[in-house]
Amino acid sequence: MRTFDYSPYYRATVGFDRVFDLLDSVSGQANTNGYPPYNIEKAGDNAYRIVMAVAGFAEAELNVTQKENELLVTGQTAPANGQEEKQYLYRGIAGRNFERRFQLADHVKVTGAKLANGLLTIELQREIPEEKKPRAIPVTTGQAALTH
Repeated sequence: MRTFDYSPYYRATVGFDRVFDLLDSVSGQANTNGYPPYNIEKAGDNAYRIVMAVAGFAEAELNVTQKENELLVTGQTAPANGQEEKQYLYRGIAGRNFERRFQLADHVKVTGAKLANGLLTIELQREIPEEKKPRAIPVTTGQAALTH
């Protein structure tokens, strides 16, 4: 795995520390096993969707948590109560525990999660506060400014 040194950029930028931290964390996740597979979709101007293939997991075995700008999705298979362990001749459906982290942009919130047909769909919405939205500044003439 190749690593990239961001230290020259720290000297030439102000306020981008979080961007470089995100790049470092994403490069550190590159060695994960890719389970479970997922898609990230753009559903609108400010709407996004993460769809994860979680075949074999029940709703109670999945946990979706958002803390600040990180989304954590975990799956813990429940042990069989009083049932003996199944013997598989071939096991193509992975049923192992997992943990998947997603870094979210500022002002992106999880609005819902749904499990259907073995797919976990997580709906995301970017909600920009009014004070962060662009606003028009009225331009006045020099004469009007002097008469005040």
